[in-house]
Amino acid sequence: MSRRASLPGASELFRITSSPALDLPPQAPPEPAEKPQPSGNGRAEQLARSAAPHGSGRTKHDAKITVYVSGDELVAMEQARLTLRAKHDLVVDRGRLVREAVAVLLADFDQNGEESVLVQRLRVVGSDGGETED
Repeated sequence: MSRRASLPGASELFRITSSPALDLPPQAPPEPAEKPQPSGNGRAEQLARSAAPHGSGRTKHDAKITVYVSGDELVAMEQARLTLRAKHDLVVDRGRLVREAVAVLLADFDQNGEESVLVQRLRVVGSDGGETED
């Protein structure tokens, strides 16, 4: 008996793992039977219940951006991620957290325009000589 490990060949390593014939068409999400009535008038509740699109979740993404954050912002993001995991049983990575936050912010902007959180916060940043980076 040989002491050498049996390793797969190149044809096994680089084989096709999916076929277009096997791919199923995407299904539309089910329509909600009835929209729940808001229990309060809080902006966070309104945004959470909006019918706006959600972040893309765990899919293959075709575009990438780099965003620089401060140490405090990174710590706050990690704390939010750990809280989501510990208290809400939601395991998300930083990318998913950012995509969801962007989706909520853009939905609010589409719905509220001038009165959106995005416009209000950018006005505050703009008035105190904030960032000019793209």
